[in-house]
Amino acid sequence: MKKQRPVNLDLTTIKMHSSAHASIMHRISGVIMVFAIGILLWTLSISLSSAEGFAQIKSLLDGFFFKFIILGICAALIYHLLAGVRHLLMDLGHFEELASGNASAKFIIALWLVLTAVVGVWLW
Repeated sequence: MKKQRPVNLDLTTIKMHSSAHASIMHRISGVIMVFAIGILLWTLSISLSSAEGFAQIKSLLDGFFFKFIILGICAALIYHLLAGVRHLLMDLGHFEELASGNASAKFIIALWLVLTAVVGVWLW
């Protein structure tokens, strides 16, 4: 049985709503956090090994590159937490309609940007 449905393989022509973007970003932030565990465990291991190791990690934290990585980890954690709460509320039956779902997604993204900026200011 051959289906005569149109197939759109050009992903640039598909308009996704903000709920779709929020869901995709939630998955991406989860993947980032998996890789962040390795970085954080590495820094913890070195800092607890000796006083020199602690001084080495402290000097790394003073550099721009490491601060940028820590900001990225914090941003992923903040977004994953906010979007996770949103998904839990959706599981309870809230924000399931298109309009309220898009509004909650926009709110979560805006709140994430504000909180990430606050963490960035605090790091620097």
